[in-house]
Amino acid sequence: MNMEDERVIYGTEDLLASLCTSVTRVLNVATQSKINYSAMVQRITKIGLKPDIGCFVLFDGGFTGLVVLNFAADTAMEIYERYMLHMGMPKSELAGSYTSDEVANIMGELMNQIVGDFTGKVRRELQTNITQNQPKMLVLTKQVMLNVDTPLDRPEMRRVSFFTEKNNIFYLELAIDRTEFIKLHDFEVNEIADPDALLDMERANSQNAASAAPASAIDDDADELLKSLGM
Repeated sequence: MNMEDERVIYGTEDLLASLCTSVTRVLNVATQSKINYSAMVQRITKIGLKPDIGCFVLFDGGFTGLVVLNFAADTAMEIYERYMLHMGMPKSELAGSYTSDEVANIMGELMNQIVGDFTGKVRRELQTNITQNQPKMLVLTKQVMLNVDTPLDRPEMRRVSFFTEKNNIFYLELAIDRTEFIKLHDFEVNEIADPDALLDMERANSQNAASAAPASAIDDDADELLKSLGM
């Protein structure tokens, strides 16, 4: 086996699997429920927003593409309600309809977290950088087809089905220029920083600085005294 055969190749399906993992990871944490996705992926020829809520994000940089999430009303409300209840919001104060601006805002926020998680993995694991625009969330009564306003020479489009804990379904659609990443040599993937660990470290540093401050003041006073005595 030659060196070329041993190289790791990371293609469209690998990027899609990474994106699907970001979706489940973010929503599982946000809703404290179990989100799963189908092991079967569809090749599609068009990508678009579908009723009742559709959200899309463009990304550019190392590679270019478009991510769309389509939610039925029941699915959107399940995710919204679980998220808000997990955040400590009383059920009596939740929006009662998927057409509420609050529901759209929360779904857009979750979409932003999903794509942010994905772009972070791309940066660490593929050693390239992509940037995203602000997610756009729309309440729809009709299907809207999208054209990617980016230079996709050989676009590839995929659709994946996701299932919530209540067996409500939503769909992820991805349009991306055909691309492959070939691993030339081994490298270390930087681990994700643990936010709680960083907070604990910052808190400890602040406490150490506070306890060291009086000692520093005493040392300064001693130095001034020695200088006044000509020593």
